[in-house]
Amino acid sequence: MAITSANQLELLQTAEAVAREKMIDPALVVEAMEESLARAAKSRYGSEMDIRVSIDRKTGRATFTRVRTVVEEEELENYQAEMTVETAKQYLDDPKVGDTYVEEVPPVEMGRIAAQSAKQVILQKVREAERDRQYEEFKDRAGTIINGVVKREEYGNVIVDIGAGEAVLRRNEKIGRESYRPNDRIRVYIKDVRREVRGPQIFLSRTAPEFMAELFKMEVPEIYEGIIEIKAVARDPGSRAKIGVISYDSSIDPVGACVGMRGSRVQAVVNELQGEKIDIIPWNEDMPTFLVNALQPAEVTKVVLDEDAERIEVVVPEEQLSLAIGRRGQNVRLASQLTGLDIDIMTEEEESARRQAEFEERTKLFVDTLDLDEFFAQLLVAEGFTNLEEVAYVELDELTVIDGVDDETAEELQARARDFIEAQNAKALEAAREMGVEDSLVQFEGLTPQMIEALAKDGVKTLEDFATCADWELAGGWTVVDGERHKDDGVLEPFGVDLEEAQAMVMTARIQLGWVDPEDLASEEDDAEDADADDAGETEEAPA
Repeated sequence: MAITSANQLELLQTAEAVAREKMIDPALVVEAMEESLARAAKSRYGSEMDIRVSIDRKTGRATFTRVRTVVEEEELENYQAEMTVETAKQYLDDPKVGDTYVEEVPPVEMGRIAAQSAKQVILQKVREAERDRQYEEFKDRAGTIINGVVKREEYGNVIVDIGAGEAVLRRNEKIGRESYRPNDRIRVYIKDVRREVRGPQIFLSRTAPEFMAELFKMEVPEIYEGIIEIKAVARDPGSRAKIGVISYDSSIDPVGACVGMRGSRVQAVVNELQGEKIDIIPWNEDMPTFLVNALQPAEVTKVVLDEDAERIEVVVPEEQLSLAIGRRGQNVRLASQLTGLDIDIMTEEEESARRQAEFEERTKLFVDTLDLDEFFAQLLVAEGFTNLEEVAYVELDELTVIDGVDDETAEELQARARDFIEAQNAKALEAAREMGVEDSLVQFEGLTPQMIEALAKDGVKTLEDFATCADWELAGGWTVVDGERHKDDGVLEPFGVDLEEAQAMVMTARIQLGWVDPEDLASEEDDAEDADADDAGETEEAPA
């Protein structure tokens, strides 16, 4: 193949045809052709030469040039593409390092192998350009719904034609009982768009909670306009779903708007999701109230929220238990996903038995430690006392309000409680010292002897050890693994130390050791307060 006047225009025509077919810039195809011709020329003239090809965008004429760069004499390595300043004087006036000398060379005759190589270069460049265009088109469309046509199925994954390329609906992103045949039309949610080595990968979903939210946005104008907001969605794809909605217009009922006239709006979503039943629940900032709504149709007797543990206890009548849990635990699982809380459901009888067990345990504590008879110990528990510290250090009036307890009896109770606590403290401290705990940790303010003993058992025996602890190691926390929350036990968690207290103690230890400068700490806090104040000011000015 020779680049002659007969086929010069063919280059441009071919470039435009390929660009039109692949929907990419014709200039990218021409650049690919230039590169492929340059490679072919190098195989003819020598790979060490810097051969460049320029195709005129109007006439299609291909110009082959050899470029030589001026370098320092000691840096000269490639005699075919570089030359020294002295050599360059033959070709250039007053040459300097970095200058280039360009001379035109004859076009090459492309043999079969060179032509095949050129074709591969062009195809590769076109593919890269096509992938870039596809990624740029879809990267901002993640989180939206798109219509496509099923092309084929591979190992359970559905390949979908989305117009400008192909996307993948993985097996675990399909609604259970759905099956597709080639050329079926399908509505899907663009879950993720990634740029990978083999090109952009577009991942679709029909099981994502966001898919349901987007479907409601399409069916309910109030959601699209922002009058109603979807606050949370939980799905058991193809079976049941719960969706929490709130209205920012008091005259509009969010549940009624989502249901529509005679259920028309919600039914459209249900039909798209293969008959998935949808519970629409009014959102409430008060989590216990929202949870009661989320567990419908079951009736709830009582709710107890533990915010630190992100856990909630729900008490229901015996006959409502199976309804609250749902088939295979579906109802309570969806309510848990919707609220983001772990839910413990128990019947009234189970709660009563648990409370009775707690009552007996506390009664036994007071009987054993304060040398009281069972009746007197029960009086203390009934008044709300749960541990010895409360008895030892409360005001006397809180004890004298108990029937049969005068000042003298109250003082005796407190003396017994304090004696027992001091004995326990001395025992714990002795055990800690035997394990090698240093005075620096014993004298640290805020740690009780029992806490020091627990730290020693965990290998924390010096103030330096304590200062290196993370707050969650002391106070405990929660870790999410594969969507499930797992409890991390803290060393000081049994003593009621929360994350904030743990952070404060660790920071105090670091300051005492000189690891942290209190002035730097104060400066950071001031900066944070200023930033918060600025944010608040912007928020206040926004409506104006």
